Amino acid sequence: MEVLQRLAVQIPDGVFGVERQMEIGKILAGTNAAEHLALRLHFERLLDREIETNAADLAFGGFGGHGKIWYRTYGAMRPDPDMGTLECDQAGVLIQSILMEQQRRQLYERRNLDFSYSLVRGDIIHRFRCDAYFDLDHCAVAIRAVQARIRPYKDLGFHHNVTKIMSLAHTKSGLTLITGITGSGKSATLDSIVELNNTSVDGHIVIIAEPVEYVHRSNRCIIRHREVGRDVLSFKEGTIQSLRQNPDIIIIGEMRDPDTILTALEVTDSGHKVFSTLHTSSAVESLDRIIAEIPSIEQERVRNRLADVLRCVVSQKLVPSLDGKVILAKEVMLMTPSVRAAIKNNNTQEIYQMISEGGELGMITMEQDLRRLHGARRVSVDMAMNFANNKRRMEQLLSAGQQSKVI
Repeated sequence: MEVLQRLAVQIPDGVFGVERQMEIGKILAGTNAAEHLALRLHFERLLDREIETNAADLAFGGFGGHGKIWYRTYGAMRPDPDMGTLECDQAGVLIQSILMEQQRRQLYERRNLDFSYSLVRGDIIHRFRCDAYFDLDHCAVAIRAVQARIRPYKDLGFHHNVTKIMSLAHTKSGLTLITGITGSGKSATLDSIVELNNTSVDGHIVIIAEPVEYVHRSNRCIIRHREVGRDVLSFKEGTIQSLRQNPDIIIIGEMRDPDTILTALEVTDSGHKVFSTLHTSSAVESLDRIIAEIPSIEQERVRNRLADVLRCVVSQKLVPSLDGKVILAKEVMLMTPSVRAAIKNNNTQEIYQMISEGGELGMITMEQDLRRLHGARRVSVDMAMNFANNKRRMEQLLSAGQQSKVI
């Protein structure tokens, strides 16, 4: 803390915004090895606390942080009084101290930087996904803990028809989407799918992510990790380059823009097996979002191509459970002839009913899965209602469940 305070007071007065952060960068460039080590140990002490408390997120810095160190544990974000305080300039020094010069320049230019951080404790490598950004002219950071161990695929509770689509042994091509809001566990589900294939089939998997979170060890598959901004310039370029690397599976961390969406569809259409994510809450919303991202003149062609290459959409949420933790709730859509026809005919509003009636095939709506969790006494009625996409349908399912108990 002494080193942090000493460096922070060197920042000249009368300098604000990005220029102030650039002054911090200049000060850090002149630090010696002992000072740099002290800063790194201070930063890692905050990460150790995140590990100890099983917190999902850590945040500090910026005007909104109010000098406190915040942790999210089982869904609740609270300051930790035991971790002390960090003034805005001190937080800026600490955040920039773990960045390379190139990363600092990117932070100044874009006012944002995604990066990863590794922490070795014993024989375990803990990975963190970090996002540095500006909050009213000051530097702040959000740090998400990546699970040190992958959740076994079988614990996800997928139907065997869904597993066949996820597995390279059964399905060699097609697009599968894992969707959900930020913090819904999309990356963890993708990691479980990667390990399903890594332990069961011989192949080559290319992961393109920003940043790379969990680092897989090659087992039956050789697994390449390519971080956007570090190993490759963009998702689009990484996907195109992967075609020359003879992959069996391509993982595209996020389909965040029209170029990446079109590239993913083209690569899948060429016969590759592709997984990716979207920030959407339901299967139907995912389909509509993809089409809406494309210029109107291209939408009809993309709609038809999407219907041809899509195999499965999993939309998921992490719901607070009755034991004070969180539990996975999911919606699953499989590409049946009826679903394919609805997409091609631009009748996506019909798909929800198809999913609700497709239980034997392995499909399930978010509301049906929330009802299942409530029936198993894993989540409360309030949580089921809060996390349902279709509130009216959720009420009907819960009412039907109560009536069946009475009968």
